[in-house]
Amino acid sequence: MRQSVSAIRVLSFAILATATLAGVTGCKRGVKGDYALAPEVRPLEIPPDLNAPGASPAAQVPVLASQAAKPASSQAPAANNAGFTVPGSKDEVFGKVGTALESVQGVKVASKAQLLGSYDVAFEGSDFLIRVVAVEAGAYISAVDPRGLPATGAAPTKLLGELKAKLVP
Repeated sequence: MRQSVSAIRVLSFAILATATLAGVTGCKRGVKGDYALAPEVRPLEIPPDLNAPGASPAAQVPVLASQAAKPASSQAPAANNAGFTVPGSKDEVFGKVGTALESVQGVKVASKAQLLGSYDVAFEGSDFLIRVVAVEAGAYISAVDPRGLPATGAAPTKLLGELKAKLVP
């Protein structure tokens, strides 16, 4: 009799331990997913009609008067400002560009970074970069404004023209 009482205790202890372990490890039945969370913790849902801009005239972005007055040809970058290619390695052409910049009247080189291939220049009231980038055919020289976009103003275009005249055979 003592053995049967002992066996019942061991068996009941094993059943209790298994039930406790199953409850702790997540063997739960019920609702899962984001919708089961508390409302303040759920991710935001965007209604379908707010995913894209509306087609109504009220949702259209107005054209600025300064943009509407410009002809289409002036909105595109100038073709002569696209830059040019010089035969030779990037480092070799970088040195030639520095020499050419020194010979142009009115150019002030604020700084240069050979590893980046750039000269920070001021010319005719404009500040911009002259970049030298290695390409298959040699080195590509271009002007870049402070935003990182191609510089399309009169001063960068003029300076690129002068550099091209001095560097391209």
